[in-house]
Amino acid sequence: TSPNIDALAAEGVRFENVYASDTPCLPSRTSFFGGRFGVRTGVVNHGGKYADLSPYPERSFRSHFAETTLASVLRRAGYHASSISPFPNRHTAYQMTYGFTETYDTGKGGRENADEMFAVAKAWLEAKGAQDSWFLHLNFWDPHTPYDHPASYGHPFRDAPLGSWLTQEMLDEQLRSFGPHSAREVPGYDDVLPPNWLWGRGEIRNLADAKAHHDAYDTGVHYADHYIGKLFELLKTLDVWEDTAVLLSADHGENLGELNVWGDHHTADQITNRLPLIVRWPGLSDAQAGGVKKALHYHLDLTATLADLVGAARPEAWDGVSFAADLEGKRDEGREQLVLSHGAWSCQRAVRWEDYLLIRTYHTGLKDFPEIMLFNVAEDPHELNSLAAAHPELVGEGLTRLDSWLAEQMYCSGRGDPFWGIIQEGGPFHANRFAEHWQVYLDRLRATGRADHAERLEALRGRPGRRY
Repeated sequence: TSPNIDALAAEGVRFENVYASDTPCLPSRTSFFGGRFGVRTGVVNHGGKYADLSPYPERSFRSHFAETTLASVLRRAGYHASSISPFPNRHTAYQMTYGFTETYDTGKGGRENADEMFAVAKAWLEAKGAQDSWFLHLNFWDPHTPYDHPASYGHPFRDAPLGSWLTQEMLDEQLRSFGPHSAREVPGYDDVLPPNWLWGRGEIRNLADAKAHHDAYDTGVHYADHYIGKLFELLKTLDVWEDTAVLLSADHGENLGELNVWGDHHTADQITNRLPLIVRWPGLSDAQAGGVKKALHYHLDLTATLADLVGAARPEAWDGVSFAADLEGKRDEGREQLVLSHGAWSCQRAVRWEDYLLIRTYHTGLKDFPEIMLFNVAEDPHELNSLAAAHPELVGEGLTRLDSWLAEQMYCSGRGDPFWGIIQEGGPFHANRFAEHWQVYLDRLRATGRADHAERLEALRGRPGRRY
């Protein structure tokens, strides 16, 4: 799906276990650019009070948060920092722009295809790419729903096999269940694909539907990769490829059937929170070209690493830990554990340690999630079999790790545990029981023979209905 990204990995270092501390889009980017956990920034939702930064008592003539973002740190280190992305306006999240010398909004709020993003980047690089000391953040959207790559691009995966982990038995079980963006309602709260969703299916009834959905996602990746290749060729044409560090990552992953989420990101799980990361840094990573690192890192550790690599002081407020030394040699050291948060579709926290991922659900987000799930992600990367009931000792260890981490964070949190604030507001933004879509979805459940699920959602108001 990604020949140009693969070529970048062959020249750089690939990090296999980098996770967003907070997902999805808005919490993840706030944590990355701000270098802090969401429990500290306060941004863990897509709407309501907890989609905005916590008030900071140290606010002076300038905001302390703004002065300690990644772009501000790079700017003070002598870099001309630019961003090409519609994201800040998409979420009215202008903390993404703090510190950037220039920002360019491509204007479609995330509906841009790769050709549109590339055109702006090409103009910027032709004007400034030959200069020294610049940092360019460029945002491609194509693997994100709606899948809308142009028909003229073709169907590169028509004959590709579907992953063997997907079975009709699994789909039948999902069809009996419920949830926005589930197998019954792929686009959201119903099964009708909107006009701008050009590829995929509104419902996943069988393996042919599943393949159509996976092919649409894979083609989105391939389309972005095609223009990433053009970007690399342009850097070579400008004769700056060998002097330019290239880092490729994302703000979150995309569930493609895992936990009955199709083409979206609703969970604090392996699929939504684990990110790609490739770093190609001429003169630094050359000796490790094609190498793979497996240690655990947060995405905000990359924030700290960038500051380290340009010789900038790491702000004391940051939670990230630099792994710059892993690029220079054979070292592969990371964190003992990672705590992951999701607060926009569900309220979940997870802890990743050794080969295990424990997920605790506080609010199900219109889903059929139990309170506790436990997976061995090395043996079960698609999270098909929860081990929670069979391994209470691992559940206990995971919950202890979560509780200890949260207790530590409360001493530096801007306004306590933001999850309880979200629940008091009625739940996550996309599954808030006071919002119109809550009742609309319950009405759909009753109209499609799933009234028992609607009654349980009404009674529990988002609380998990079972322990495991």
